Amino acid sequence: MSENKVAQTTPLQSNLTLGDSYLSDFYRYDDPLEAPGKLLRQERLNEKQSNPGAAHNFRLLYSSTDGIDGEDLLPVSGALFLPVGKAPSDGWPLMAWTHGTVGIADICAPSWNGRQRQDRDHIEFWLTKGFAVVASDYQGLGTAGTHPYLATRPEAYSNLDIIRAVQSDHFPVSDKVVLFGQSQGAGAAIATAAYASSYAPDLHIVGAVATGVPFFSPKALIALQESRPPDRVDPMLAYNMLALSLVQRTDPSFVLTDYMTKEALPIARSIENTCHKDVRSKVASEELTYDRTFKKSPSGHLATAFARMGYPTLKLAVPTFVGTGGKDKDTPPRMQAAFAARACQAGSTIVSKLYPDLDHRGVVPGSTADTLPFVRAAFSGSEISSNCDRLPF
Repeated sequence: MSENKVAQTTPLQSNLTLGDSYLSDFYRYDDPLEAPGKLLRQERLNEKQSNPGAAHNFRLLYSSTDGIDGEDLLPVSGALFLPVGKAPSDGWPLMAWTHGTVGIADICAPSWNGRQRQDRDHIEFWLTKGFAVVASDYQGLGTAGTHPYLATRPEAYSNLDIIRAVQSDHFPVSDKVVLFGQSQGAGAAIATAAYASSYAPDLHIVGAVATGVPFFSPKALIALQESRPPDRVDPMLAYNMLALSLVQRTDPSFVLTDYMTKEALPIARSIENTCHKDVRSKVASEELTYDRTFKKSPSGHLATAFARMGYPTLKLAVPTFVGTGGKDKDTPPRMQAAFAARACQAGSTIVSKLYPDLDHRGVVPGSTADTLPFVRAAFSGSEISSNCDRLPF
């Protein structure tokens, strides 16, 4: 199997569900589902859940396909934000936002918990420029079942189906859509573009913007490991703990207590009811290092999970902007450079931009001077030229 192919063969442990909790009746749906991409219900978001710059803020529940087994239908939640003013005759140009890591607990679902300040500001930027924004929570976040963290097919299906749901209902949005996301959401945006032709060929996706792209090739994994010494306090171990939740759901032979030390185990288990930023804080406050977290390496199991975090193809059908912060420690520049180079080799139209002084979070607002004209060009149908012959790495 090619290193960028997604393995989908390991069955779920149906008796193991992590992160589930009751939020409200809105997120529970027991009636039969007939097809993916159908709006099931909607309601207004409260003030905390709403986004600045939006005239209308909706919570949505819609049908999608389980991205793990590729067959079952399930409900997924999300949100839609519409700009202030009168929509153009062909609807507000629609952008699909795919969020970064929030955790796997239902309480962390952005449509319920609200969004971090940076994401709110970023969505507001696009709303004030006249774009509508639709945003999936992803499979299992808010709704029943464990969120399969970083698994790209579930993210892609969830994203494609929320686009279908809002475009097929009464909302004043365009039939064209641009994908945009950060970190986990950057991977989700790339995956959405990669799966669209096979899963949702009816959609008219015209471009993608991805900042902080994760790319779990063997070389990129080596780069990631080298950037994180095993004897140094490492808040990013919280990512490992989330990745192990996918292992627990897909690998019956994996037992968490066989790998985690006694001091790290309570924090690893806390991901079931604690959001990612607070898990990171716990890792830092307990001064956990890799060596103090694992009594034996779970790398073999993680490699299996990483196979689900790849992309079905790197030949993307739409022009794709890749923004990289030179000081990014979460998805190191070497990882993102590997993605850009491989996508270029596969024949994708890649516009890659390096921001030397920006980190993983800073690249989001720091790239808008470049992403805004890119998005406008994508919607207008203007030609977008690749810079694959002069990648900035």
